[in-house]
Amino acid sequence: MLRSTADIKDQLLRGLAVSTSVSSDFDLNSNYKNITFKSPREAAVLVAVQIINDQPHIILTKRTAALKHHPGQIAFPGGKVEAEDADVFSTALREAKEEIGLPSDKVEVLGSLTPHITITGFRIAPIIGLVSGTVALRRQQSEVDEIFLVPLSFLTDPRNYYVRARLDFGKCRKYYTVPYGPYYIWGATARMLRGLAERLQK
Repeated sequence: MLRSTADIKDQLLRGLAVSTSVSSDFDLNSNYKNITFKSPREAAVLVAVQIINDQPHIILTKRTAALKHHPGQIAFPGGKVEAEDADVFSTALREAKEEIGLPSDKVEVLGSLTPHITITGFRIAPIIGLVSGTVALRRQQSEVDEIFLVPLSFLTDPRNYYVRARLDFGKCRKYYTVPYGPYYIWGATARMLRGLAERLQK
């Protein structure tokens, strides 16, 4: 079913108005509570919604295998809050411009989901932004291996989310995953997407 940009924007704004608690990598792992960070480092990611053929999609990236942190993983464009950033919104927009060539003036910032705390010590603000018009994205080759889009309808369907487990820090760690085609979306990215899905389902 074709939808107008106004309808999609209204859906996202209604989702942002839903009150939820802070999420974290510890949601499924109570045995990790002893290694939580008292002062997590601030970071932000841009959950960019782009409308293709009247259907909303979320822009994601595949990180290069050469990166020191999270090589080859699926992620939103984003990173640490820097001193020159006015706020987490500025961080998300700056990182999106650097990583995928998304001009800040092409993004209408709608708001932020509740923060997500990672096991690596970051407090991530997921910033929701609606991309206007057609934008030719370009990847930062040193950090981004691929840019791709996933239909919002797929990511808001709870049946597409699974709980998996792996050994981490010598313990069994559970995490969310939402596989899409050849892309294995998991961990913090999947958890933040699930948080968005929960809001949009209410």
